[in-house]
Amino acid sequence: MFRMLYSPLLVMIVVAHFDSYATEINSQKPNVLMILVDDLNDYQGVFGGHPQAKTPNIDKLAKSGIRFSNAQTNVPVCQPSRNSLFTGVYPHDSGDYNWRAQAKQQVLKHNKTLMQLFRENGYHTLGTGKLMHRGNAKRWNEWGRPIGHNYGPTYFDGEKKTAVPSVPSPFREIGPIDGAYGRLSGGGYSSGEKGTKGWMNGWDKSMMRYVNDNDRDLLPDEHHAKWVSEQLNILAKTKAKQPFFMGVGFVRPHTPLYAPDRFFDMFPLDELELAPWMQGDNRDTYFRDNFPEDIKGLRYYQTLLASYGSDREQALKHFLQAYLACIAFMDEQVGKIIDTLDSHPELKDNTLVVFTADHGWQMGEKNYLFKNSLWEESTRIPLIIRQPNNKNNGSEVTHPVSLIDIYPTFVDYAQLSGDHKKTNQGGKLGGYSLRTFLENPDSKEWQGPNGALTVIGNFHQVTGIGAVAKQNYSYRTKDWRYIRYSGGQEELYDHRNDPYEWHNIAKEPSKLAIKKQLIKEMKVIMLK
Repeated sequence: MFRMLYSPLLVMIVVAHFDSYATEINSQKPNVLMILVDDLNDYQGVFGGHPQAKTPNIDKLAKSGIRFSNAQTNVPVCQPSRNSLFTGVYPHDSGDYNWRAQAKQQVLKHNKTLMQLFRENGYHTLGTGKLMHRGNAKRWNEWGRPIGHNYGPTYFDGEKKTAVPSVPSPFREIGPIDGAYGRLSGGGYSSGEKGTKGWMNGWDKSMMRYVNDNDRDLLPDEHHAKWVSEQLNILAKTKAKQPFFMGVGFVRPHTPLYAPDRFFDMFPLDELELAPWMQGDNRDTYFRDNFPEDIKGLRYYQTLLASYGSDREQALKHFLQAYLACIAFMDEQVGKIIDTLDSHPELKDNTLVVFTADHGWQMGEKNYLFKNSLWEESTRIPLIIRQPNNKNNGSEVTHPVSLIDIYPTFVDYAQLSGDHKKTNQGGKLGGYSLRTFLENPDSKEWQGPNGALTVIGNFHQVTGIGAVAKQNYSYRTKDWRYIRYSGGQEELYDHRNDPYEWHNIAKEPSKLAIKKQLIKEMKVIMLK
């Protein structure tokens, strides 16, 4: 991956607005707008992940806010990451490592989501898009697009959902979501009539009209950006007194990687550069020893190569082009929201903006094409916080932080009172407010840990004593990444000299002391 040594990855925005609530008790309550992006690694200009990325709006936001260049996810896969983010509970405390709805998870169902806590504190909550995985519109006072409209479009060949014809086999056989990428024009003309061949909206089986880029229905993320902009305009016009918490979740660059043609045109195949790669960089790793060979990331990589005659360069360039196109498309939607916000001084001057992602994405490094690994490309996320009139805006924070710190940051800035649990069976609050870094980006006084903890569930069905120890963990400090698999194998990477994590030095005798120190720090987090 092309990146500066400590660049993060992206996608959530939080807006805090210092307005008054009708009852006067909440006179200093801030408004909050949250934008969360799906499957976004550090392929944005300001984070340096790829030199050809085109993200002017995210870059502009970062320059007007504070950039956390070593932010990490706590679980590098969608649902448990979002469950943890919206409840503030570490996965090792909840036992939530897999795809289980928060309302049904044995621990997290006893925790309050951010939306619930904001509502209990007098906030009006508004949301749209992919926020919590398999979300529930009833969690919010107002909801935008229907839940099923997030993953669109998908291609319908007249009989079933599949990949567009331009995707070669066997990759296209993976399916209409993970096995699909390409230009909208690749789906041909679509009348929008039910059951006809062409583009389909998300999961709901309704058809999307497509003639060309300039004559078509909006894509889901465009609908979400439009809805949020409309709500901001309404709030500014009505001068609403009640504070609000607004969230928007953009799906792109989550698969299927479809975007309008003009975004693909930004990245000609013959001009694309691939991330630095060392042949055999997976030989000293232990992922394969703890997960089956047909697990998605390993299988998707091999299947993509097979689809292009084992030509790694051509295979990855086709996928990379689609990924970069979808990021550029998403960036445009972010710009629409920020431009609307900034067009209303009364909102802009009283709004805290936070931008982040649920986890990253691996682009062929270590023969892996997916998320849900414990390496840098999959765990690192973008995080930007723009606080009004903060003299530190434009600064960078290099200290490791993670998504678990968002919940307590909101509690701190919005002065949210009340327990974060519904019952005493709920999980404990895991993170620390980031206020310290907003007030001093170089602060050494933060009360949080020295590094960020990430987990992948290997034995997610295991419960009771010993379950926590049977998971796979990664711990990222400013200089080091330490990985310990459920089978006991270790990986250690020195980011000062090895930013691409090519050389596992865990077995070197000289590194025993640093391993012991990192393990000690991990245990402190897990026993908090």
